[in-house]
Amino acid sequence: MPGHDVPSGIRPGREDSLDLDISVAHPARVYDYWLGGTENFAADRAAGDEAIDAFPGIVAAVRANRAFLARAVRYMAAAGVRQFLDIGTGIPTAGNTHEVAQRAAADARIVYVDNDPTVTMHATSLLPVTSEGATSFAAADVRDPDTILSQARRTLDFSQPVAIMLLGILQLIPDADDPQAIVARLGQPAVPGSYLAISHPARDILAAEQADMGKRLSARMPAGLVLRSRAEVARMFSGFTLVPPGLVPLDQWRPDPGDTSAGLRSTAHGGVARKHAGAVS
Repeated sequence: MPGHDVPSGIRPGREDSLDLDISVAHPARVYDYWLGGTENFAADRAAGDEAIDAFPGIVAAVRANRAFLARAVRYMAAAGVRQFLDIGTGIPTAGNTHEVAQRAAADARIVYVDNDPTVTMHATSLLPVTSEGATSFAAADVRDPDTILSQARRTLDFSQPVAIMLLGILQLIPDADDPQAIVARLGQPAVPGSYLAISHPARDILAAEQADMGKRLSARMPAGLVLRSRAEVARMFSGFTLVPPGLVPLDQWRPDPGDTSAGLRSTAHGGVARKHAGAVS
């Protein structure tokens, strides 16, 4: 797979100025490697290869997550949502949230959130200038929801429906940090008609392979990796009502007609849920 000693978007030596520890794998850069990107270092590729060795289907799984993003954004845009808060966005690649959302509705407003300096450096490529919509970036950690909400309010109007997106990020949050409480805080200011989209690697699908992959990645990434069951992920939607087909493997969530990836067994749970009047997050 692609990869260079210095990612293509970083001038040699600039990694020091970005306060990058290139000796340790970072989830955003490992994900970029799996997607065939070039914004990764040797440590990221080594971690990615370890995971592939444990579970060769991981590359298909992350691409299924990307496809789920597109379908979920299209669904929420069709439901009338014009504001998207994408947390843990990762390094830019094809089919970013703003591209999908603004293709459906030119006036869509998007806030991206990530804590990786490499992603921050590339944020300008995520900020197209349009006459109708808006796109911005917030350098913040998912474990700091108050900072995320404060920065998001510079672009988003929380008196109107917002889509909160947590795709492939909550597995990096240990139980000790209470990911359910983090999601609840992010959803608290959302008005009825808002949506919550979550995808999360499963520990109850291909359990042995997933466990081996998680163990190898955790050994190379300080954040570690927490796989969760369908029931555990379902609890994170508290205050929101899942739309059909509910919380399912990603390949089963509203696959596009003729989608060649449909039927490939996904190893992540995914769902989209709506906040109704009277709901308490």
